[in-house]
Amino acid sequence: MDFGSSSPSSAGMDSHQRENIMGQVKQQVAVMQVQQLLESMTDKCFKKCVTSPGSSLGSAEQKCLAMCMDRYLDCMNVVTQAYSSRLQKEMS
Repeated sequence: MDFGSSSPSSAGMDSHQRENIMGQVKQQVAVMQVQQLLESMTDKCFKKCVTSPGSSLGSAEQKCLAMCMDRYLDCMNVVTQAYSSRLQKEMS
């Protein structure tokens, strides 16, 4: 799918309008990716740390969740940096 091509629906738009729409689409994709990351992180960490759900979290469960989420985000940052670095190398 080529979003930059002139299709009947985009024929009446100038380049500024197309760029604006593409920016909005990219922003929506980024928001969806963050939501998926948070959902995945929450699911994995909850399953790991909360073995017997109750009406509230114990201090050990809270600590486990905090550490799990920190590790998860650290890992995602490492993967993202490695991926970005690889893309830059391939593009140059």
